[in-house]
Amino acid sequence: RPLKIDTIIKEVVKFIRASIPATIEIRQDIHSSSLVMGNPSQVHSILMNLCTNAAHSMEDRGGLLEVALKDITITQDAKPGQVDLKNGNYVELTVSDTGTGIAKEIIDSIFEPYFTTKGPGEGTGLGLAMVLGIVKSYGGQVGVKSSLGKGSVFSVYLPVTQKHEMSSPCEFEPLPHGTEKILLVDDEAAIAVMGRQVLERLGYSVTIRNSSMDALELFRSKPDFFDLVITDMTMPNMTGERLATELMNIRPNIPVILCTGYSKQITDDSAKEMGIKAFVYKPIVKSDLAKIVRSVLGYSSTTISDEPALSDDPEKAEA
Repeated sequence: RPLKIDTIIKEVVKFIRASIPATIEIRQDIHSSSLVMGNPSQVHSILMNLCTNAAHSMEDRGGLLEVALKDITITQDAKPGQVDLKNGNYVELTVSDTGTGIAKEIIDSIFEPYFTTKGPGEGTGLGLAMVLGIVKSYGGQVGVKSSLGKGSVFSVYLPVTQKHEMSSPCEFEPLPHGTEKILLVDDEAAIAVMGRQVLERLGYSVTIRNSSMDALELFRSKPDFFDLVITDMTMPNMTGERLATELMNIRPNIPVILCTGYSKQITDDSAKEMGIKAFVYKPIVKSDLAKIVRSVLGYSSTTISDEPALSDDPEKAEA
């Protein structure tokens, strides 16, 4: 259905601002209110992926993250040089950063699944492949320009629609809350931090680990501390699938939610056979995560706790 991207941008920027270091400045340059055909959750995911990657490239030195939106008309004589688009009216969504940049010799490979410019244990490289897949399904394209040491510019082109029955990306509905203790495991630190913030706003106490081995060691030392484990599927050293098995060997009744960005790794049936309570695809938006977590835990705890969130150290949390 038709939707306005400018509203989604404001939501994502607000969320990102609370999740990244203060040394990273965020600017918005919005000059379009055009409608595009799309799914609000998927467009939200596109922005989250691009902004998260941009912020990650500036974690050490800080910098500027800019999100811009404008209308453009593609003609035979006026086409962006980096993408192949049919003639017509488009919105151009640009996410730029002043981070580390991408080397020229690998820039053509960054949209391939599992390709990543991050170091070992810092990510699986699935985000950009998903971004490109979603954008192409809408009849759009993604372009990128980058220079080592200077930063990157990602441009998303989506065709404008003339339909006016708009789908609101901000249709608020009461979300289920809880007060349980959750262990969140993801080797991408930025995604783990964002996930923790979402869950803490829903009332949960969240501990994060960026290594499946660290998560297993923590769980082994405190097997009855957590009420739920949410783990990424693709991680170095030990996959989320293997981690789930090890956790359930320690405590058979621990609920586990397995997250992945790549659908061929594991099926719903195989996940259930392993005893995994839920199997979901990344990236997950807040409303979906709230419902899935509450469904797995049951609906006995549905109010936000007045207690502060627990420390990342379970020993301190119990003190």
